[in-house]
Amino acid sequence: MSGITLADWLRGQDDNALVALLRARPDLATPPPADMSVLATRVGTRASIARACEDLDTFTLAVLEGLVVVGADTAPVALPTLAGVLGPDVKPKPLKQALARLRSLALVWGDDEALSLPPVTREAFGTYPAGLGRATGQTYDLDGITEGEQRVLQKLAAGPPIGDTKDASRVVPLEKAETPVQRLLARGLLLRRDPGTVELPREIALRLRGDRPLGPVQVTEPKPRTGTVAPANVDATGGGEALELVRHVENLLASWSVEPPAVLRTGGLGVRDLRRAAKDLGVDEQRAALLIELVVGADLAANTESTEPEWVPTTKADVWLAATTEVRWATLAHAWLELPRLPALVGRRDEKDKLFTPLADEIRRAQAPRDRRWVLDSLAALPKGTAIGGAAELAALLAWRAPRRGGRQRDELVRWTVEEGTAVGVLALGAVTSAGRVLLDEGAGPAAKALAEALPDPLDHVLVQADLTVVAPGRLEPELADELALVADVESAGSATVYRISETTVRRALDAGRTADDLHELFKLRSRTPVPQSLTYLVDDAARRHGRLRGGAAGSFLRCDDPVLVSEVLAHPEAGRLELRRIAPTVLVSPLPLADVLDGLRSAGFAPAAEGPDGQVLDLRPGGRRTTPRQRSARKPATPAVPADERLGELVKLVRAGDRAAATPRGQRVAVPGNLGAGPSATLSLLQEAARARRSVLVGFVDSHGTAAQRVIEPHVVGGGVLEGYDHSYGEVLRFPLHRVTSAALVDED
Repeated sequence: MSGITLADWLRGQDDNALVALLRARPDLATPPPADMSVLATRVGTRASIARACEDLDTFTLAVLEGLVVVGADTAPVALPTLAGVLGPDVKPKPLKQALARLRSLALVWGDDEALSLPPVTREAFGTYPAGLGRATGQTYDLDGITEGEQRVLQKLAAGPPIGDTKDASRVVPLEKAETPVQRLLARGLLLRRDPGTVELPREIALRLRGDRPLGPVQVTEPKPRTGTVAPANVDATGGGEALELVRHVENLLASWSVEPPAVLRTGGLGVRDLRRAAKDLGVDEQRAALLIELVVGADLAANTESTEPEWVPTTKADVWLAATTEVRWATLAHAWLELPRLPALVGRRDEKDKLFTPLADEIRRAQAPRDRRWVLDSLAALPKGTAIGGAAELAALLAWRAPRRGGRQRDELVRWTVEEGTAVGVLALGAVTSAGRVLLDEGAGPAAKALAEALPDPLDHVLVQADLTVVAPGRLEPELADELALVADVESAGSATVYRISETTVRRALDAGRTADDLHELFKLRSRTPVPQSLTYLVDDAARRHGRLRGGAAGSFLRCDDPVLVSEVLAHPEAGRLELRRIAPTVLVSPLPLADVLDGLRSAGFAPAAEGPDGQVLDLRPGGRRTTPRQRSARKPATPAVPADERLGELVKLVRAGDRAAATPRGQRVAVPGNLGAGPSATLSLLQEAARARRSVLVGFVDSHGTAAQRVIEPHVVGGGVLEGYDHSYGEVLRFPLHRVTSAALVDED
C-alpha cells in the first residue's frame, strides 16, 4: 500500500491546521522553517516527538503504540489493521477521535486507508513496543508443543519478549533437545540473540495474546471522587492560610534581619539554620523550607555574595512589609507559582545519599512551574463548589491524561503541589480559591483584589483577658496590629490570634517610646472587654521602674536621680564586665556601646532606658540588615514560548512561500558574492528587466534576523535602494532592501 510523504501531506493542510500544529508543538517554529520539507524533517525528529508525546493521554498513546506495533513507521497501514491490535473494547468513535488528535500534532498522517508514522516514533516506545519482540514476517505452527514449552511462550508473550537462559549457549537439533527452551529454539519458535538470551517473535506473541494484543486499553479517563463544598468556605479557609503565610514570612524576615544565616560553601542553607527557623516560626521543617524558598524566590532575601556570604533580606522586603496584606500574599503566591524549584525535596536524599537542603541548586527543576500549573489548572477546571477527593484521586486522573509527564515523581509532584498550594492559600478544602483562580488566569494584581474581597473587614478591637492574654477575633487593622505586636507576643495563631502580655513585652513597648498612659489608652479604647486590673498594675509597675536609669553615648553613660540605685548598679558583678565607673554621684560611664550596656543591665535585672540628646526615650532596637536585590536574569522557559496566532499565521505564509520558491524552475540567475565585483549592478539590471517584462523573479535575501530565505515575487519598483514586488504566496506587496538581496533568478516560463 502506497502513501504520501509527510511533507506532501503538510502541504495539503489548510493554514488553520498548520497554525494549530505550530501552536501545539511550538518547538517546530523555532527557528522559522524555510519550507515545508524543513518543517516535515523537524516534525519527525526524536526530541520533538518525545516532547509531543508528553501531552498525549493514555488512550491516544495506546493508539500511537498500536500503529508502531503494526509497522506504520515503515509502511502505511489501514484503519482495520490498527483496530485489530487494539481489541474489541475500542469503539470506532473514540479511535477516530484519537487519530484526529494525532493528525493535528502531525504524529500520524494519511487517510484511514494509509496511516503513516515518522520512522523515529518507534524509539518513543523503547526497544519493545507493547512488550513485543521483533517481527520476522513468518507464519508459525504451534501445534504439538508441550505444557512446559507453552509456559515459556506465555511468559515471554506477556512481555518483555527477552529471556535469559543457559539453554541458548548451543543450538541442538530437535531430537537432541532436552529442555523446553532448546526444543523451542530447534523448532524456530524462539530466536537466539546470543549464547545467553532468547527472543519471542512478535507474530507468536500476538497470537498468544488473543483478541486483545495490547492488553486492556483504558479508553476513558477515570472519574475521581469529588465532593461538594461551599465556595464561601473555600475562600474563608484559603484566606486564613494566606494570613498565616504572610505572618510567617514577616517573622522570618524579622529574624533574618537581626541574625542572618550563613550560606553554605556549596550554596543553600544549613540544616541547623533550617531547624532554628522552624523553631522560631513554630512550624515543622517542611513548612519552614517552603517559606524560605518563597522568601528568596520572591527576592525578599538574597545571598550577599560577600567574603562570608549570608542570607539577608533585600531592600524589596521593606517595600513588601509596607504593602497591604493582600498585596503581600499575591507577591508570595505568584513567586510560588513561578518557582523553578521543588521545596518538597528538602529533607530527602539523592542517589548518592546527599541530603537536599533549602536554597541548594540540587532542588532546582526547570519544569516545576509548568507541572505546578498543570496540576492547578486541572483543579481549576472543576466547577465551583466541587472539591477533589484527595491528592491520590487527582494523581490517578492526571496519570491518565498525561502518563509521560512528570517522570518518576509524577504522583508525588501532584501531592506536593496540593500540599503547598493549600499552605500558600491558593487551594483550600480540595478546591481552588477564588483568589487562586484569578491568580492562574490574570496574575498577581487582580488576585490581590480578589483576596481583599474574600477576607472579612479588618477589626478595630480586641478582647483583653484576665490572664493577660489578648484575643484578636479576626484580622486586625494594620495600625492596631502593629501596636499589639509591639506590646505583646503571639501565643497562638489561626482564625483568632492569641497574644500574651508580659513584663518583657511591656518593657519592649516602653523602650520603643510608648508611655504608660499610651498603653492604658490603647487597651481602654481598643478592648471590647473590661481591662483587667492585673494588666494596669503590670504596665504601671514596669513604667515606674523603666527609665529610672538613663544612658547616653560617651562610649555610653548612665545617670539616675537616686545615688543609691547608682551604687547598687556599680556593686553588681555585671558592672565589671560593662566597665562602668562613677564620674559623679548620679552618673556612670562606660567605653562600651550604649546598646551593649543596656542589654547587660537588663540581663542583670535592671530596667534602664536609652536617652537622646533632648532627654527623650530612644528606640535602640536594630532596624535589621538589608542587601541589594539580585539582578534577575530572564529565566529560560522550560518549554518554547507559543507565539500569537497572528505570528503563526505569518510563519505559515513564510513556509508556503519558501515551498513555492524551492519548487520554482529557475532561468537566468545572478548571484551577489559578498557584494563584490559586478554582482550588485548585474542583479539590479536583472530585476529592472523583470519589472519591465512583468516576469516573476526568485529572490534570495537575508532578513533582519540574519536568516537566509527565498521568495518568488513579481517586481514593481526597483530603485532607491529598495525592491518592491507582489508575492502571490503572501497575497501582498513586499519590500526588500537591495543591499540584503544575495541572488536573483528569472522564473523559467517554459
